Amino acid sequence: MAGVDEVGRGCLFGPVFAAAVVLDEKSAALLLKAGLTDSKKLSARRRASLVPMIVSGAAARGVGQASAREIDVEGIRGATELAMLRALQKLPQVPEHVLVDGTLPLRLWPGSQQTVVGGDSLSPAIAAASVLAKESRDALIRRLAPRFPGYGLERHVGYGTQQHRAALLASGPTVLHRHTFLRRLLG
Repeated sequence: MAGVDEVGRGCLFGPVFAAAVVLDEKSAALLLKAGLTDSKKLSARRRASLVPMIVSGAAARGVGQASAREIDVEGIRGATELAMLRALQKLPQVPEHVLVDGTLPLRLWPGSQQTVVGGDSLSPAIAAASVLAKESRDALIRRLAPRFPGYGLERHVGYGTQQHRAALLASGPTVLHRHTFLRRLLG
């Protein structure tokens, strides 16, 4: 069974990421004991400390993404599903069952699946996917930040903070901004 979760749906810049993680019971118990839960409830330091434990303890894991351009073309739900499918496709074996965080099923997945509201707090596999997706996306945005100075990406990693919105109004969007998300902001 694989848990899958996404991160970055509400960002104004960059791709949406998803991760898929398969955990056995022993690894799940060790990760929970180490404090694994929904990535949004963890400090950056705690998330970073969990990543090597997830990587070494997971029976399988995969990370996928969908670009800002794909978000503009497909919409955020379609792009999120692409990212999730790409993460699942990176697993060495097709999982027998997929737990999807949230209320919306993964329409592109042909196999058995179940949506789990609040799954990143209820399922260790979804929580691990949440942490991997968050840390992977944040790392990419921080690596990209020097290419796009003045937007503060190294601080807000693409979310619509006041600083980010002010930079957009002053300088306009980059090629990696989600242009469909900016229509109301920029007119």
